[in-house]
Amino acid sequence: LGWACWKTYVGRPEADETLGRAMTTLGNGLYAASHFEDALSVREAELAMLRRLGAPDYQIVVVQSNLANTYELLGREEESMHMREDLYSRTSDIWGEEDRETLLEANNYAMSLGDLRRFEEAKALLRKSMPVARRVLGQDDHLTLRMRWTYAMALFFEDSTATLDDLSEAVTTLEDIEQIA
Repeated sequence: LGWACWKTYVGRPEADETLGRAMTTLGNGLYAASHFEDALSVREAELAMLRRLGAPDYQIVVVQSNLANTYELLGREEESMHMREDLYSRTSDIWGEEDRETLLEANNYAMSLGDLRRFEEAKALLRKSMPVARRVLGQDDHLTLRMRWTYAMALFFEDSTATLDDLSEAVTTLEDIEQIA
């Protein structure tokens, strides 16, 4: 379906919204079919096109987030983490610390840091973001609970430096999440 969509609209001018949607559909289809290298090429081209056209920030953020997901699935965790860091910074600058998208990107960035075993940085970021999520989104919001879970995992998987207090806090956090969820 993605290829059919692309072939139908490929001849349109770059600024045509339908061409952009066709690229998105193609990238998503390739990603869903686990053709990650091909999806990466399409998403990189889509991001370059949006930047050339001066697209709105929200469109660029969505494509960058998709691109970061693709990097991660290709085992390119370092590139994914750097993109997540940029996304968190951009969303914070554009929409502020209390925006849902900013909080989502904070969690995504923390998860990327965790993938690279940079647990101290992940914990510091989440210690800053979790109180905001609780206040703005509520204690039982799905994103707030995901952030708390990410924090507990950072505490738990911190191999050689995890203290008994860290492990106890991780267990308490997970038990609390279970009761809320």
